[in-house]
Amino acid sequence: MTQDLDSKQPKPFAQTFFHGTKADLKIGDLIQPGYNSNYGKRKNAKYIFLTATLDAAIWGAELALGEGRERIYLVEPTGPIENDPDLTDKKFPGNPTQSYRSTHPFKVVGEVGSWQGHLQEQVLAMKTQLEKLKEQGIDSLNDE
Repeated sequence: MTQDLDSKQPKPFAQTFFHGTKADLKIGDLIQPGYNSNYGKRKNAKYIFLTATLDAAIWGAELALGEGRERIYLVEPTGPIENDPDLTDKKFPGNPTQSYRSTHPFKVVGEVGSWQGHLQEQVLAMKTQLEKLKEQGIDSLNDE
């Protein structure tokens, strides 16, 4: 009798990714492109976003449009991901926020139940800055 040792070996823990939003989702749901974006011009979203840092996910939840409760989900990409050009390239070389985008769905695998948001003054300042950029015609690279 032989044992299948591979099935007994522990599997390495996969990279944890977060998605901040105001959407009410359940474990097993898929977050997919093709719906109106939570940001910018609210266009039909070509990409969806995730991050490997809790802070970036908190910003995502706090800046998302809508009336729902701010939420942060643990997600698994179902396909390739790439750097988010709004937060990388020449703006922030090396992707320090570890922010990514994809045209493939993310599977919700959990929710962060307790997290500390930014100070209201910080959120207001960020929203004001984003509004100024919008007025200057500086749009997201993700709207292309």
